[in-house]
Amino acid sequence: MSFVDEVVNRMPSPMRDLAFRYHELIKFAIVGATTFVIDSGIFYFLKLTILEPKPVTAKIISGVIAVIASYILNREWTFENRGGREKHHEALLFFVVSGIGVVLAFLPLWVSRYVFHLQVPDVSLTVENITDFISAFIIGNILQMIFRFWAMRRWVFPDDMREIQEEFEDLINEEQLGHS
Repeated sequence: MSFVDEVVNRMPSPMRDLAFRYHELIKFAIVGATTFVIDSGIFYFLKLTILEPKPVTAKIISGVIAVIASYILNREWTFENRGGREKHHEALLFFVVSGIGVVLAFLPLWVSRYVFHLQVPDVSLTVENITDFISAFIIGNILQMIFRFWAMRRWVFPDDMREIQEEFEDLINEEQLGHS
């Protein structure tokens, strides 16, 4: 039993029921928080050192590394009971969806920097860092999180068991209609 399962089992009944009902969303959020730390740590390391003049490049690099970590965590934990695709097909879909997510994450940063010119010397270093954080990590991550959760469930890790169950129910209904 995992740490998260132990925490959920200790919750009051109404909260436990919600946690079981939305377990994939909760796990997805935990993976997202973990990869957020990875993404922001690498981004700020690169932005404040070797890629100081290239924050969008730093964001793309940090985003790609976070996506690799996200694939491993989502595949092995969040959506462990879903799928059924061949691993290479699933990985390809994951990285295509995540690539779109990386674009959604850096677009607000690009807009704040190169459309609104919220960068030094037009604004102070403090304002630049605050707007970088808000645009890249708040707005960008919200956009990509919504898109990725929907796309992961829809295409990358589909609920094959639900489809099989629906097909089985259709067969039973057809059989019952044939015998009535």
